[in-house]
Order: sequence, then C-alpha cells, then structure tokens
Amino acid sequence: MKRNTWQREAVRSALGESDGFISAQALHGALRDSGTTIGLATVYRALTDLTDEGEADTLTQDGEALYRACTPDSHHHHLICRRCGATEEIAADPVEQWARQVAAEHGYTKAEHVVDIFGLCPACSRLSETPDNP
Repeated sequence: MKRNTWQREAVRSALGESDGFISAQALHGALRDSGTTIGLATVYRALTDLTDEGEADTLTQDGEALYRACTPDSHHHHLICRRCGATEEIAADPVEQWARQVAAEHGYTKAEHVVDIFGLCPACSRLSETPDNP
C-alpha cells in the first residue's frame, strides 16, 4: 500500500463525494475549483493506486476511464445509465456461477471478471418517452 499523502487523501475524498463515475479530468477540475493545487498527473496516479487497492472502481466509457469510490474487497457489478451516468451496485450470483463454470470448463483457475450493464435509468427512460425526445 502506498503512503498516504495530502494529495491522495484529497483525491479519495473528492471521489467519495462524487455521484457515480467521474473522469480524472473532471475530478481534477472539481479539486481545482475547491482551491486544491493538485496536478492532473497526481490525480491520475492517485486514482490508479485507489483502483489497484480496491478503493475505487473503474470502467471505460466512450474510450475514457471513469472512476467511482467503492467498498474495498467487495466484488460487485454495476447498472450504469448511458445518459446521466447514475450508477447502482448490483449482486449477480448467476454471473458469478457462470464465470466460475466457464473458466473451469476451459481449465482456467483464479479467473476474474468485470460485468457492467449499460442502459437508461428510470428517470432517463421517462424522459426518452416524452414527445420531445424520440
């Protein structure tokens, strides 16, 4: 585990205050707007460390890495709204069983997986049903 610096703590705190997934650049902007003098490269390093240590989730959307604070050592999956970015952690026991079975059938051990489901959240679904939004 890396040593705790004020920069890393600032990134951890800002990530925890963020709703849903956020890009490193957007997080850097929020930190800068709050008066923090942290560099973008430092934000990227801190996010990488937090992800490696299980304190942040990461996913790639439209070619960009996005990050979200999470509970360390808890394997989980996400429902992610393509429009507003709302995110919910979900349990997926059938996926876990399927992943273990497929790995075993092919002789793999210590298999890991990532499952994220993208769609429209209920609020965005209602918006897309209005006459102004086909």
